Amino acid sequence: MRNIILSAAAVSLFAVPAMAQSLQSPTYYGTLGYSQMQGDDADLGAVTGRLGAKLTPYLGVEGETSFGVGHDDVSFAGVDGKVEHRYDVAAYGVATLPVQPNFDLFARVGYGVTEVKASAAGVAASDHSDSVNYGVGANYHLDGVNGIRADWTRRDFQDDNAGEADVYSLSFVRKF
Repeated sequence: MRNIILSAAAVSLFAVPAMAQSLQSPTYYGTLGYSQMQGDDADLGAVTGRLGAKLTPYLGVEGETSFGVGHDDVSFAGVDGKVEHRYDVAAYGVATLPVQPNFDLFARVGYGVTEVKASAAGVAASDHSDSVNYGVGANYHLDGVNGIRADWTRRDFQDDNAGEADVYSLSFVRKF
């Protein structure tokens, strides 16, 4: 019995370093890019920035903010007007699937707030809507710290009249 216990203790000494190698401290990243939001009534562009942390090789979190650039011309009940994307802010949980050392796929789900401004015939109004967001994407790592990211996110707005929007993004990624 004593030999079995000593053998188990010796084997566990080899297992501890292997287990320690599988545990990682979080890695952090930031992105900066362009996003195109396509809603029911407007097609709007934005500059998007993200900060994220990969807590494990497979799970992480990220925060996102976007500021609109430009506007879209629309018609409100026969009156010409425009719609502008003011800003949005969101937080996500992210699941990552490493496919190759320099390529991974991810899925994310989160919650956000988007504000748009509409104006027509000298009258303007702003409104912000809460949304449940979900999407997928891919990262291609050019080297150890730089990469590119492409993703699609659906914003399912919680207001009855706001509907949904698809957001397509292309970003530069930098690991810290």
